[in-house]
Amino acid sequence: MKKTLLAVISISVAAFAYASSASDSPALLSQQCKISAEAVSTLKELRYGNTVIRKDVSGLINVSLKVQENKDAAQETLNRMVDDRVITTAGLEAKYCS
Repeated sequence: MKKTLLAVISISVAAFAYASSASDSPALLSQQCKISAEAVSTLKELRYGNTVIRKDVSGLINVSLKVQENKDAAQETLNRMVDDRVITTAGLEAKYCS
């Protein structure tokens, strides 16, 4: 169920990203951070390994964002989320998406 939810969210974000302008809007960047936090939290709760989490969420980031600098920043944030001991979505969002 959670994997299906993640797939639906990633498709929605990807559609939104490609429907908008050639660059990534601040709203899209914020939404991507929140989606990454949700995905990391869910996968941590399911006891996925860090490498798998990074790979899966990186795929979401690469599909959703267009500008390479934004992808790089999102990847850096993702790595910090994965390495953090915080496992709740709200905790990760508060720490990394504000």
